[in-house]
Amino acid sequence: MLVSDVMTTNVITVSSDTLMVEAGKIMEFHHLERLPVVDRGKLVGIITKNRLLRNYPSQATSLSHWELHYLLAKIRVGDIMKREVVTVTPDTTVERAIAIAQSNRVGSLPVLEDGRLVGIVTTNDIFYKILNPLMGIGEKGIRVIVYGAGEAGQAQKVMECLSRKGIKVKSFCTLASSKVEGNDLVVHLDTEEAGHVLEELKKLGLSADVRAYQP
Repeated sequence: MLVSDVMTTNVITVSSDTLMVEAGKIMEFHHLERLPVVDRGKLVGIITKNRLLRNYPSQATSLSHWELHYLLAKIRVGDIMKREVVTVTPDTTVERAIAIAQSNRVGSLPVLEDGRLVGIVTTNDIFYKILNPLMGIGEKGIRVIVYGAGEAGQAQKVMECLSRKGIKVKSFCTLASSKVEGNDLVVHLDTEEAGHVLEELKKLGLSADVRAYQP
């Protein structure tokens, strides 16, 4: 999967001469945590909610209301934005984008194509568009964890067993096991009944556990 498959394309931006208070209002209205800063079509920085908060005067300040208003009216996005922006391209793989974001400790990556901002991908995009469907988060059903069945042969046995019983598989993945050597197979099933599933897997010599989803 590529960044272009999960990125947000209708990116809200500001220019570097936007007042800090105006940038804050834009973030609040659109429920955003950051805004790319674009001047003449070129990405020149990024401003985050944390940066805004750090640059607002402290509540303990001795400045008057008019002095505060005067001060805030002079601070522009270009004065406080982060200028070194970590970016990716639309054809960057999601796995690579995650690695880049983690190594740079950022929660978002502007997406550039031929030097032009065409999107932005955030950790929330990855959670909602990849991890949630993969893990069945927010959906009804049960999650069966088959210990040590992450290897292809064992996984095939599990899938054939479920197919014979007419049980629909919504999604599946493998995760490093905390109980046995190797990987576990995690299967999200479109059923609320767990007992007969465990019994069938036990007949195959497999150890499994069930976790109910709470949508």
